[in-house]
Amino acid sequence: MNLPNKITLFRIVLSICTLVLLLIPWYHFGISFPTFSVAGKVVIESKYLIAGVLFVIASLTDIFDGYLARSKNMVTDFGKVMDAIADKILVNGVLILLAHDGFISVLIPIVVVTRDTIVDSIKCVCANQGKVVGASKMAKVKTILMMIGVSFMLFYNVPFELVRLPFADIFIYLACILSIISGCEYYYTSKNLLFKKNNS
Repeated sequence: MNLPNKITLFRIVLSICTLVLLLIPWYHFGISFPTFSVAGKVVIESKYLIAGVLFVIASLTDIFDGYLARSKNMVTDFGKVMDAIADKILVNGVLILLAHDGFISVLIPIVVVTRDTIVDSIKCVCANQGKVVGASKMAKVKTILMMIGVSFMLFYNVPFELVRLPFADIFIYLACILSIISGCEYYYTSKNLLFKKNNS
């Protein structure tokens, strides 16, 4: 297993740790996370700050392992599959939990997860017909915007919250819109294969 693949697996571990941190009702075990105020305007629970740090580190490894694999010619099929899985666990999992905790609208993870399911299905159909469908530029931009938005959301949108600028929300909604557009892009560029008759 090469270094980029090891980094990808490390991202999966970080992603799971982030989800566990946000998911478990720690108060049932007598564990409480301290809260503190920023400029007397924003009350922050430290649990989300820890999750934010883990999320940022995991997001950075996503950029680093991809760059390393391409620059060192270490791209593997295993790496492609695990990289996609790692991204889904990290971003979609955190989006679901943020919606559960009331940070974002539940519509956002519904849209993103539905879009990802459709796109993955399209990729599977195309792969069965011998065509590999890679990530589009718009999809990559969507992922970057979503990671930035989620990172700031976990940090309670500080410092922008101090001036009432919904920076995190803006980035997440932009990413959600690009998610839909890029999903349509995948469909239109692959529809000939999707509706191709099987002569066998």
